Parts: sequence; C-alpha cells; structure tokens
Amino acid sequence: ASFTFWGWQAVIVAAAISLPLGYTQGKEYAELEWPIDILIAIVWISYAIVFFGTIAQRKVKHIYVANWFYGAFILAVALLHIVNSAAIPAGYMKSYSAYAGVQDAMVQWWYGHNAVGFFLTAGFLGMMYYFVPKQAERPVYSYSLSIVHFWALIFTYMWAGPHHLHYTALPDWTQSLGMVFSLILLAPSWGGMINGIMTLSGAWHKLRTDPILRFLIVSLSFYGMSTFEGPMMAIKTVNALSHYTDWTVGHVHSGALGWVGLISMGSLYYMIPRLFGQKQMFSIKAIELHFWLATIGIVLYISALWISGVMEGLMWRAMNADGTLAYTFVESVKAKFPYYFTRLLGGALYLSGMLVMTWNVYKTAINGKATVVQIPQVVAHA
Repeated sequence: ASFTFWGWQAVIVAAAISLPLGYTQGKEYAELEWPIDILIAIVWISYAIVFFGTIAQRKVKHIYVANWFYGAFILAVALLHIVNSAAIPAGYMKSYSAYAGVQDAMVQWWYGHNAVGFFLTAGFLGMMYYFVPKQAERPVYSYSLSIVHFWALIFTYMWAGPHHLHYTALPDWTQSLGMVFSLILLAPSWGGMINGIMTLSGAWHKLRTDPILRFLIVSLSFYGMSTFEGPMMAIKTVNALSHYTDWTVGHVHSGALGWVGLISMGSLYYMIPRLFGQKQMFSIKAIELHFWLATIGIVLYISALWISGVMEGLMWRAMNADGTLAYTFVESVKAKFPYYFTRLLGGALYLSGMLVMTWNVYKTAINGKATVVQIPQVVAHA
C-alpha cells in the first residue's frame, strides 16, 4: 500500500515536470511518455494486488456491490492503459504509437471513453453505493437493481467509444454501433441514479438539515443529467451540431464538477471527522456554505458552456445565400466572451468552495484526537 501511494505521487510529479517541457504522446488523457506509462502500469498493478488481496482475506463471504464497482474500475483501467499506451520507444522521452491511422484513433477513443466510464464513473459509483446508505442511515433502495446496474453498465460502456469519432474516417457502421450502445447506456446509468436517490425513501426530511447528504444526492442529480446528455450527444444528428464546440466541454464538466466533485466532497465530509476522532466536521455552517458555492458555481459554469456551444455550432454552420460562411471563426470566438466570463465566475465560486472545505478540514484535524476503534467480530462463513 505504501508503494502504491508513493508510486502514484511519483507519477503526478513526473507528469507535472514532463508535460510543461513538451514531452507528450499527443493522445488525449494519455499524454505521458512511455517511461511514465510503465510506472503507471506498475503502480496500478500494485494497487490491484492490495485491493484484491484484501478482498481475498475477508471474513464475510458476501462482497458488497460497492466493491464490485471498485474491482471493475481497477481491472478495466489497467486493461485500457496498457493497450492504449502500447508504443515503440524512439528515445528516452520519445515514442511512436503501436497503432496507425484510424486504428490508432479507434483504440484511443475506446480508451478515452472508458477512462471516463471506469475511472470517473465505476469507482465513484462504488463510493455512492457505500456513502449514501451510510449517511442516510438506510439500506440501499434495491440491492437487486444495484447488481443489474453493475453488469449492464460494465458490459455496455466498453462499446460506446466510437461516438467520439462521428463524421471521421472511422467506418460508418462502427460509428453507428457506438451510437446505439451509447443510447442503451442510458438505462443502466439512470437505474443507478434512481437507486441512489430512492435510498432516501422515508428519510427525505434529512435533506433539510444534513448538508453532507445534500452533496451526495445532488451529485446523483448531476450524474443523471450527464448520463442523459451523453447518449443524446452521441446521436449523429445532434453530434453534427455539438462536436468540437463548448457544448462538449459543458457536458464533461457537469460530470466532472457535478458528479465526481460533489460525490467526492460528500464522501470526504463523512470520513474526515471519523479519521480524527470527531463526531462531525468543525463547522456544519461551512459545509452548508461550500454546498451552495459549489452548486451555484457548477450551474453557472455548465450553463454558460451549453449556451456558448450551441451558439458556436449554429454560427459555424450558418451559410449565406451564395453558399459562403456567414461568420468567420474569429467572430464565433468573439461572440463567446460573455459566456466565458460567466464560466470564469462559476469556476471562481467552485474554487472558493474548495478553499472553505480546506479551512474546515484543517480546523477538524487540529482538534483531532487518537481513538481506538473496536472492529466487530464476524463469524467466518464455512
């Protein structure tokens, strides 16, 4: 576990040094050069050994669904990283992809889409299935639905990557296949969202007084919104307008800031007091303030990008009567200024919320005390 932690810190430092120096493979989400890719693979395999070794030593036969999602996340990311990062070294920090042309693009977006699907979805769904029932003090709404959610999501996600390559050199049938699987993906995604939100059945009143629960439930709302928007944008006719515009950027950030960000904050607010032997965070009012700063910030951020993106797409395709373009590219950039200012404001609010959280965590930590936690005895299954 120690090697996994420090190895991952080494990856972050190596990335922070190498990328500004211009060492890059030029592959989205997979920019790092081959020596760092090898380090990532070694550290990730170490992480897998720690996780699955812990599962193997469990005293309870049943494996809760949250660990299913974590296990899938670890295995899938290892597979994606190793296959997509296959390269021929041409120097200490230079390499060429093992794939060429449209095959390289297809492997890249098989990786790119599923990096989102497994790194930023499956792992965080594992967090959701653990922390929402814990904070709500209620069992998950439907355990059967959680199992269906897991298998449907794991199977479907892997096939949806081609929707990133609509109207390119990728064969048309492959693009259409990616679109179809993207539309199918809506069902398991919304099944998981509904399962998480409905866990509050009979306890909705807690949302009025519990800001941590608000973080967790609103994150699920953003998850539902993002996983509706993604399949919609995968439809070819919609993608013809949205692709390469700020609409895509808004979609990504509704998932990154709204789903991944808020579920992480809620989970941390649950864990940190327990880590430092406290009953709750130092300031509940600060959690309230953070929630509203983050939520308002996200809404401003993504709404501005949605409007900017649709406007941008319409300006690009606008034609004069003689068949010439109605607007130059520079005109479309100038028209986005007010929306970019709104995006800046939203981002500043979101960042200020993180600063409030940093202060709250610091105050909780300095008031911490060592506690002995009694681990309940469990009778091992035969």
